[in-house]
Amino acid sequence: MPDSACANPSPAPEAGPTPAELLGPSKLPGVGTTIFTLMSQLAAERGAINLGQGFPDFDGNARLHQLVTEAMAGGRNQYAPMSGIPELRRAVAAKVERLHGHRYDADSEITVTAGATQAILTAILAIVRDGDEVIVLEPAYDSYGPAIALAGGRVVGVPLDHARGYRADWERVEAAITARTRLLIVNSPHNPTGTIFDADDIAALEAIVARHGIFLLADEVYEHIVFDGHAHRSVAGSPALAARAFVISSFGKTFHTTGWKIGTCCAPAALSAEFRKVHQFNVFAVNHPMQAALAAFLADPAPYLELGAFYQAKRDRFLAGLARTRFRALPCPGTYFVLADYRAISDEPEAAFARRLVEQHGVAAIPVSAFYRRPFDNGIVRFCFGKREATLDAGLARLQQV
Repeated sequence: MPDSACANPSPAPEAGPTPAELLGPSKLPGVGTTIFTLMSQLAAERGAINLGQGFPDFDGNARLHQLVTEAMAGGRNQYAPMSGIPELRRAVAAKVERLHGHRYDADSEITVTAGATQAILTAILAIVRDGDEVIVLEPAYDSYGPAIALAGGRVVGVPLDHARGYRADWERVEAAITARTRLLIVNSPHNPTGTIFDADDIAALEAIVARHGIFLLADEVYEHIVFDGHAHRSVAGSPALAARAFVISSFGKTFHTTGWKIGTCCAPAALSAEFRKVHQFNVFAVNHPMQAALAAFLADPAPYLELGAFYQAKRDRFLAGLARTRFRALPCPGTYFVLADYRAISDEPEAAFARRLVEQHGVAAIPVSAFYRRPFDNGIVRFCFGKREATLDAGLARLQQV
């Protein structure tokens, strides 16, 4: 028998740190799975009608799809230029100038992004430094806060005026500005409330920027979904604001192609240069054949100019049906979302009511409290009416039983 067979066995090695211990504190300790994912998963499990997450359940334009096929067949299948293909950047520059009177340089001031959320993160990482403060108007799209945290900044939340239909209180916004304020994020048309900027809002922003010299991030992804004869007031339409702003848009929202994840960021050359430094090491380049298709598709303005009327018909259909329920709809001048007050039905917190709505009644909605950093209950949920008429009618039939 070999000597080794009689030797005492070696002691088991001591267990080292677990992966969780090695990981240490999370960069985003307060972040879990988003409410949109959770409600969509619950809707799928229960076979519910999903009026929660903001995506259409219908397809986009067949011609646009064909243009993608043609671009792939034509060899547009390798990396696109980092900033986006020139013809798409030129098409965006022409569209913005036609609609808002401001001419961005297509070479140095427009960047094609992998969706608007990536553009938001990239803009924040580009200019927010450790300890900088960023003002966010609440309720707010849920990506703003985590992006600010990743940049080392601090969110300063300023609530919209609920009593005035979620309008911005610009005096309160200005009072929140300190020597550490670097950036103000604005969103019009606004998710989740559907409010839109008017001329007074733009004038107030101009005065704030002139007095304090802060930067703006303008989330304008629903720019073409505005109703009742109103016009979209873009930050790009104000020379004073455009000079200090990242203006972010989304082809997915405009052309019913949210899964393509293609957006744009328009900003002055100096801001765009910093933006691209981050962008090139984040995604580098964006889907090439789809960029080529979008560039060709933008030659006809009708699809985006007619978008407001398209969604207004859906809004009016949904509001008419909601009027036959115990929900009370709030005004909705823009986006494909409408807020609904359910306090005539229940005094439950919003998250609990939304969960019961999907579990017991088969309709998914989003609690508006999810759009605040700290739970803030007003008895309101958000419905998405960017769906097929059959989907809306089926959802309304169930809501009438609540």
